[in-house]
Amino acid sequence: MDNKIAETKIPPIRNGTVIDHIANGQSLNVLKILGVNEHNIDSVISIGMHVRSNKIKGWKDVIKVEDRELDPTTVGKIALIAPDATISIIRDFYVADKFRVKLDDHIIGLAKCSNPNCITNRGEPVTPEFAVEERNPPKLRCAYCDRILTNISDNLL
Repeated sequence: MDNKIAETKIPPIRNGTVIDHIANGQSLNVLKILGVNEHNIDSVISIGMHVRSNKIKGWKDVIKVEDRELDPTTVGKIALIAPDATISIIRDFYVADKFRVKLDDHIIGLAKCSNPNCITNRGEPVTPEFAVEERNPPKLRCAYCDRILTNISDNLL
């Protein structure tokens, strides 16, 4: 009797979004950006963690979300967590559009400053703003207090 387990792959989706080339271990942070939790899942979500990548000769994470396309704000937040990610829009099992996320030089309103004394955290009507110091991994500098944002995933708006 052969008890060998067959290799299981992430199944294709009919319509939705595939987020590929997520930095290894960052898929849970991307799910947080997508607003996915146990109370609001209304479509199939497939997650591949620690998946071999031929492109980068290492490991990556992959997320497939059925029946959902991402808005530009969500894509901008994903770029802060996974700057090498690619987004594929799937329609009727075919890739209708594919693009890499883009990390702009200036980030406005996507993350909050980690400095509790920053004017953006003091109840003033000031939108958080950052300059991108480094792209991979992203390193952001607050435009108001010069604090370097180190833990971006915990400071997303």
